[in-house]
Amino acid sequence: MPTENKPVRIRVFIDYWNLQLTFNEKEGEATGRADCRIKLDWQKIGLILATKAAQVASIDNYSFDGVIIYASFNPKTDEGKNFNKWITTWLNRQAGVQVNCLERQPKAPPRCPICHKIIDYCPHSGCGARIARTIEKGVDSLIITDMIRLAWEDAYDIAVLVSSDRDLVPGVQFLNSKGLKVIQAGFPPSGVHLATTCWASFDIYPMRSMILRK
Repeated sequence: MPTENKPVRIRVFIDYWNLQLTFNEKEGEATGRADCRIKLDWQKIGLILATKAAQVASIDNYSFDGVIIYASFNPKTDEGKNFNKWITTWLNRQAGVQVNCLERQPKAPPRCPICHKIIDYCPHSGCGARIARTIEKGVDSLIITDMIRLAWEDAYDIAVLVSSDRDLVPGVQFLNSKGLKVIQAGFPPSGVHLATTCWASFDIYPMRSMILRK
């Protein structure tokens, strides 16, 4: 922990798709628009969230020690390839930003709940497209592993965890037991289990005007 004269070091950990998709959902609910896709300012969001966390913790003397963004992409689609190129070759080069982007893994196609046969193609008239699904694996474990590793290396004093995933609860409980402060940034009431496990939490949505890309 910092001495009296040293700033409190704040590091931000962001689950990219958890944040982006939840923000889209909240914005859609607020505006009544379907399929809402907002654009966040990923260059500035880490510093903004660290500043808010310092306010929540009533800290004046602090430093923003960077943001780590965790994402995934589908390597078999052009959209996925373009996203991976953007996040690893552009966003990853921005000041204070570190990116980890994992390949999404194939997911078994759905089965009919009656006959239990696999549904390989869309049954809707006029479509008939092959159903190909992927699943995000490894992001949650990578986030909590980094949080514990960096805590062990004494690389931060306060962690800001941007996620609503309850799978992160055991890791946060471990950090709590070691005296580390984790502040959850989310969208209540979503993620209540994670929020109540963390030392403190705050709502991101009222800050939307600060973190949306102009």
